[in-house]
Amino acid sequence: MFSGEHINSTENRAVGHFALRSPREAGYIIDGVDASAEVNDVLDKIYDFATKVRDGSWLGSTGKNLTTVISIGIGGSYLGPEFVFEALKTDKIAAAAASGRKLKFLANVDPVDVARATEGEDPESTLVLIVSKTFTTAETMLNARTLKDWLIRGIPSVDPAVVAEKHIAAVSTAADLVSQFGISTDNMFGFWDWVGGRFSVCSAVGMCPLSIHYGPEVMKEFLRGAYEMDQHYQTAPLNQNIPVIMGLLGVWNSSFLGYSTRALLPYSQALLRFPAHIQQVDMESNGKRVTLEGSVLPFETGEIDFGEPGTNGQHSFYQLMHQGRVIPSDFIGFCENPQPIFLDGEPVSNHDELMSNFFAQPDALACGKDTEELKEEGVPESLRTHKEFTGNRPSLSLLFPRLDAYYCGQLLVIYEHRTAVQGHIWGINSFDQWGVQLGKVLATKIRTQMQTSRAAPDTPLEGFNPSTSYLLDAYLSYSKK
Repeated sequence: MFSGEHINSTENRAVGHFALRSPREAGYIIDGVDASAEVNDVLDKIYDFATKVRDGSWLGSTGKNLTTVISIGIGGSYLGPEFVFEALKTDKIAAAAASGRKLKFLANVDPVDVARATEGEDPESTLVLIVSKTFTTAETMLNARTLKDWLIRGIPSVDPAVVAEKHIAAVSTAADLVSQFGISTDNMFGFWDWVGGRFSVCSAVGMCPLSIHYGPEVMKEFLRGAYEMDQHYQTAPLNQNIPVIMGLLGVWNSSFLGYSTRALLPYSQALLRFPAHIQQVDMESNGKRVTLEGSVLPFETGEIDFGEPGTNGQHSFYQLMHQGRVIPSDFIGFCENPQPIFLDGEPVSNHDELMSNFFAQPDALACGKDTEELKEEGVPESLRTHKEFTGNRPSLSLLFPRLDAYYCGQLLVIYEHRTAVQGHIWGINSFDQWGVQLGKVLATKIRTQMQTSRAAPDTPLEGFNPSTSYLLDAYLSYSKK
C-alpha cells in the first residue's frame, strides 16, 4: 500500500489515504506524482480559506460573518467528519477555537434532515459546503439544490449568482460541474481517486469543514497524530504493532471462532459517532464474498459492527454480551476527561466512576462467575444458573491519555489499518464497494417509474418484483388521496 502499488485491483487504483496526513517532506509517490506535495498544496488552500472565513476576511453576500457551516455529503463524505467534529467538541483547545461557530451536517435526502440542518439558521451568515467527488451523487446533489434554493430565498435582496459565489463552496474533482452550479472553482477543494470515501476524513472532505470550525492549528494536530500512527503501522515489529494485532484478533474471532459481530464501546460520550463511522470503514471494506482474483471465498469475511458509548450500552445490550451470544468487544478509554467533575462527598470523580466500568466490564466478560462462587455467596440454588456468567468472552482494550485532536487522529488510523490488515489476510479487496451499486441502479429505475406514474396515473407498474410492485402501488395510490 505504502509503495503506491495498485492494490485496489478491481478499479486499478492505488490506495493512498496515508498520504493525506503526510508532511510535505515525506515524499510519498503515487502514480509517479509526489502525493505528499499535492496533498499539502490542497491543505494550504484549505487553511487559507478557513482562516479568511474565521477572521471575517471572507464575508457573506450582505456583509455578515459566516459563522455557520452546513456540510452536505453522504457516506464517507459525512460519517468520518461528523465523528471527528463530535469527538473534539468538548476538548478545551478545540472548543475555544470553535467559540461562536456552528457546524452542521446534512446527509439524508429525507426533508426532515434538511429541516434539522437549517432550523434556526440565518442564510446571510451560513456557508454551505457541498462534498461530492463527482458532483453527481443523487442524494447529495438534491440536498445541494435544496440548500441553494434556501439561501437564495433567504437572501432575496442579492443577485442569486452572488449568493452562490459567497455562500457555497465545494469539495470535489469535477470542476466543470462545480462551475455550472454557480460555485467559483477558487472555492473548490480537490482530492484524488486513490482516496476511498470511507478513508477520506483527512482529505478536503473532512479537513475543509473541520478547519473552518476548529481552525487550522487544531486540525494540524489531528493530522500529526494520524501520520504518527501511520508510521507505527508501517515500521513497528508485528508483535508490537497495534493495528496488526487488532487485525489478527479480528480474523481469529470471526474466521476461526465463528463470531460474526463486534461491539465498539468507547467510554467517552464524545465518541458517540465513532461506531457509526467504523461501521462504514469496516463493513463497506470487508463485506466481500470473493477473493482479489474473483473466486468465491469458502468462508465469510467481515463482522457486523455496532456500538454505543459506555455506560449507556451497559444498560442496553450488555445483557446479551454477558449471558447470551458471544460478541467480541473493543473497549476504548481515556485517562483524562476534558470536562472533569469532582463533587464534594462523592468517593470518586465522575470520570473515575466511568472508568471503573471501563475496567470492570472486560474483566467480567473474560472471567465470568461460576456456580461455585454463587454457592459460596449464599445465592439460592434455583437462581444460580440465572446469575452464572460463563466468561471466556473475548475483548480488547485501548487506553489513551486523553481525547484531543492528536489522539483522535491516532484512534482513526488504528481502525483504518486494522480493517486493511484483516482484508489482506482474507485475500479480499478492502478498497472497492461494488455492493452499494445495485441499490442505486434500482432506485433510479423506481424514480423514473414514479415520475411516469405522477404524469400518467394509469401507467402500469412493470419490471419490478411482486413485493416492490405492491408497495410502490400503495405509495403512489396514497399520494392520490
